[in-house]
Amino acid sequence: MEPQARRAGRPPQDAARRLERAHRILDIAGDLILRWGYDKTTIDDIARRAGVAKGTIYLHWRTREELFAALLRRERVEMLSQVRLRVAEGPGTLRDLLGLLASELLRRPLMRASLLGDSKVLGKLTRLKRSSGAADLPTGFETYLGALLRLGALRADLTPAEHVVALASVLYGFLLVPQMMPEGYALPDERLAELLADAGSRAVAAGGPVPAGNARAISRATLEFADLAVETAQRKLRASLGSEEPGKPEKSGTSGASGKSVTGPEKSATSLEENAT
Repeated sequence: MEPQARRAGRPPQDAARRLERAHRILDIAGDLILRWGYDKTTIDDIARRAGVAKGTIYLHWRTREELFAALLRRERVEMLSQVRLRVAEGPGTLRDLLGLLASELLRRPLMRASLLGDSKVLGKLTRLKRSSGAADLPTGFETYLGALLRLGALRADLTPAEHVVALASVLYGFLLVPQMMPEGYALPDERLAELLADAGSRAVAAGGPVPAGNARAISRATLEFADLAVETAQRKLRASLGSEEPGKPEKSGTSGASGKSVTGPEKSATSLEENAT
């Protein structure tokens, strides 16, 4: 019997082709949103630029908000995967982690816009962000800080909540304040990331040297947190791309947003992509 022809408009049965098409659509969506902003970017615009029918996009995502959530999740995977690769190079201190996260955030306009609620880029989605309440912490972050505390790397006179508040305040402050400063005070992104890492680590780090023999354990704890962050982000991305059902157990190993292997990383820290879906 001849195989039944695929009905027009249905997604390709080949999973790899379907995933490739989804990533091509996200590439176009990201370019248009950064150029025009979310409010002015329509599904029609994205479909026309991607060379697909409008209905094809709806086969991947039910709404424009879901498409944008997938875009942010992919950005998160790519960002965290790069952080994880560099954390593995050592020495893997909290200061290293903060500097790497800041550096990657600063060079990714969509991630920066999401974190800061940039209305020029996000448009009406900023209202969704503001109404969503407090953002949850990245998966495993409190556990990571607890490990650093036990290893003598964090101030024992601060509560877990105070550690988190201090670090979040430094992060948001260093990302927000440069936009308010006179032009002559502009700093290169890499220098800003260095200053952020220094200020964050000074705010919460133990005053004396780390106990002898604990440096390796601290590095391992940092790498384990990065691994978990990447794995969590990948699972959420696969759910957004339809390549994994939400809640399906994570497979061992890590891979990049395109499915290629990388060395190895909620509502999320910004929580916007969670609310969009």
